[in-house]
This record gives sequence, structure tokens and C-alpha cells, in this order.
Amino acid sequence: MLTFLPSPLPESLNSAISLIVAFTLGTLIGAERQYRQRTAGLRTNVLVAVGAAAFVDLGMRLEGSRGAVSTVAYVISGVGFLGAGVIMKEGMNVRGLNTAATLWCSAAVGAFAGADLPLEAVFVTAAVLAGNTLLRPLVNAINRAPIDESASEATYEVQVTTSPEGAGPARDLLVERLEAASYPVGGIEVVERGDDAVEVVATLVATAVAAAELDAVTNELTRLPGIRHATWSVQTAD
Repeated sequence: MLTFLPSPLPESLNSAISLIVAFTLGTLIGAERQYRQRTAGLRTNVLVAVGAAAFVDLGMRLEGSRGAVSTVAYVISGVGFLGAGVIMKEGMNVRGLNTAATLWCSAAVGAFAGADLPLEAVFVTAAVLAGNTLLRPLVNAINRAPIDESASEATYEVQVTTSPEGAGPARDLLVERLEAASYPVGGIEVVERGDDAVEVVATLVATAVAAAELDAVTNELTRLPGIRHATWSVQTAD
């Protein structure tokens, strides 16, 4: 009597469907990123989604739902390293956070597809596209609104320019005047500005300040001996 082994075709077909769903939804996310000329565009988002789907599907094929759960954990950490590669820090500015977050979401879409949850993958894709497109007018409106220094969370720096030999006294004067104005200094550094000038930069601990108070401090510092110039700047939190 002949016995036939069960055909692997249903599982293979299921894997193919998962990869197709991941490819299609990753294409939707990547197309929007490519249109915006982001660092991680169409191909990157598709590959992240397909890769996540493939790994999760493989985990399910080998060990069932337990294998899928453990694989998802590794996918999350792996995509985290990939996202870190597109984040760049330029001075006080950080770029690429939204691109990294989109890659992370593409991996989530792929994981849902690989776990045989295509409808949930579609929901996540819709949410990602809405976040990257529908929220843009709101973001632009908020960015165009006047900044209220007393209410915004930001990093404030006070800079004074002096001679190299005057850096020490200028540092002490800067800390003294800021603390007298109830603005404790969280950090201070000296930056060379040529052969005959240095800039002493103090970073404030406070996340909200009054612009008039900092103007008064810098005006007072400018009038002190040895201080060539004093100013302050603000960088909004990312």
C-alpha cells in the first residue's frame, strides 16, 4: 500500500502570500518616502517589510507561534540598528528621526504579514501613510506659529566671546550672572574662534526662559571688562 507525504504546497503558498502582502504594503509606504526624497525610499522600505515578513514566516514554519514571537523580538532590535544608520546629528539638530521611525513601522507591517495577519498589516500601513501625509499640514501650521519662549521646551545656550587668556574669568562671570538670574548652568564649554578669540558657551538647565531676562543678562555681560560680545540662542527639542 502506497502512502503519500503531505504536500508542502499549502505552506509554501501561504509564505508567498505573506511576502506579496509585505511587498505591496511596503511599496505604498516607500513610494511616499521616495516622493519626499527621503534617505530611506522605496526600495529600502520594501526590503525592510519583506525581510521582516520572511523572518517571521520562517519562525512560524519552524516553531509555530512561539517561534514567531521570538523572531519578532529580533526583528525589532535589528531594524533599530538599521534606523540608527539614517539618523544624523548636526550640532544641536537631529535629522532622520522620521525616516528611522518609518522604517520601524515598515518592519511592523512585514511582521504582521509574516504572521498571517494581512488585515492588521493594512491597518498599520494606513496609519503610517496618514502620519506621513495627513499630519503634514498640522505640523507646518505649528511650525509657523510664533514661539512662546516661556512655554516651549527647548535647549538654551548663552555665548560670550573673549580672548583666550580671558576664558577663565569670562566663564566665572557667565555662570555668576546666569545663576543670579535664577538660570542654573547645566554645562559649559570653551570653543576656539581663531587665534585671538574663544567663545564660552553655557547650556541652561531650565527648559523654559523669559527672553527679556536673557537679553538683560547678555546686555550686562557685554558691558563687563574682557567680554567682546554676548548673545543667546535657542534650539527647540526634537
